Amino acid sequence: MKKSQIKREETRETKMVDASGRTLGRVASEVATKLMGKTSASFERHTYSGFPVKVVNASKIRITPKKLAEIYHTRYSGIPGGLRIIHGTETKKKEGMSELVRLATYQMLPSNKLRREMMKNLTVIE
Repeated sequence: MKKSQIKREETRETKMVDASGRTLGRVASEVATKLMGKTSASFERHTYSGFPVKVVNASKIRITPKKLAEIYHTRYSGIPGGLRIIHGTETKKKEGMSELVRLATYQMLPSNKLRREMMKNLTVIE
């Protein structure tokens, strides 16, 4: 017997997260939890049931220069020798703290087909 999924068309309210004076990891984990929808009673792991999230004051995140030097992200172009390692100081200089929040949140989301849909619902404001 085949179960049918009923699509619910409902407008979701945008959740606000203030990042001023907080550490990067704590902000990213809170945002990831809200994006996944784990706080709602209608949470379903196989469908997107989260909320749109807006992070404000991303430039006021509390992070030390030593920790910024330790953070790194990788990009792979697909060709041999195409692995690029980008440190946190470079990312902050080129794209700002909003990109660091976005990358940290991306790594805390489950690595499945819903990750892109969750990331589309994230907006980060300096």
